[in-house]
Amino acid sequence: MTKPFRFAVQTAFAPDGKTWRERARQVEDLGYSTLYIPDHFGEQFGPLVALAVAADATERLNVGSLVFDNDYRHPLVLAKELATLDLLSEGRLEVGLGAGWMKTDYDESGMAYDSPGTRIDRMVEGLAVMRGLWSQPTFSFSGEHYTITNAQGLPRPHSQPHPKIVIGGGGRKVLSIAAREADIVGVNPDLRSGAVDQNTAASALADRYRERIQWIREAAGDRFDDLELQVLTFMVNVGADPVETAANIAPLFGVDADAALEIPLALIGSVDTICETLQQRREEYGLSYIVVHEPEMAAFGEVVARLAGH
Repeated sequence: MTKPFRFAVQTAFAPDGKTWRERARQVEDLGYSTLYIPDHFGEQFGPLVALAVAADATERLNVGSLVFDNDYRHPLVLAKELATLDLLSEGRLEVGLGAGWMKTDYDESGMAYDSPGTRIDRMVEGLAVMRGLWSQPTFSFSGEHYTITNAQGLPRPHSQPHPKIVIGGGGRKVLSIAAREADIVGVNPDLRSGAVDQNTAASALADRYRERIQWIREAAGDRFDDLELQVLTFMVNVGADPVETAANIAPLFGVDADAALEIPLALIGSVDTICETLQQRREEYGLSYIVVHEPEMAAFGEVVARLAGH
């Protein structure tokens, strides 16, 4: 089943509160569905406070994180904060949850950078804890990583049974979990190395995205048609010459210019060209939820105006 297009902006920081509020209102006015913020320890706002301010400054805009690192906050604490944000924004929260990937965050904080499998298993437990707290009067849980005893899941989120869950990844294990557990699946390059490197670039090619969609389809089973498939773009250039730009970026991915133009996280060309590309990719991959970064959001606004909701 073809999903209508939705669009979001990923943004992390502003020089002051006035600028941040104005940016959130601009995101809303341009027709984007959601304002996202990452969750790292570098130069960015603390996501929970920043999202609360953005929600309060707007009327319709969804807010969320791509994505909260499960390791940074105990799930009982995160569940309470997110339920509060969803309640006070009257259901405008999208809960992005991840297992953590950026090794420098762990180095800076002194947190143990466990194996990908351990971090993923801990994320799955964290999600189970949050869902239980959001839906039951009292909740207990005994797992390998978390133990919860008669915890009160208060306040209750506005959205029932819970806010929309976003899980993204580039490997089969995470994408299979997302296919079974999430409402929105982010289809990403492979970041298991803990940094953006040549392996990440190689994993961004079109054939690898086709493989990931098949993994999601197999794991989702009957619920595949209910999933919203999302892509976070990293190369958006509205108005650029596609052939010239593709020739410039092709060496980064070790491919020719034609293959570079097919990379799902790149959108290059006129508004007409980008609209056509997005429609083709939705047909081929099912990608209907497109995220761009804040520097491109104004130029990309005409694409949003044409396609959002269609």
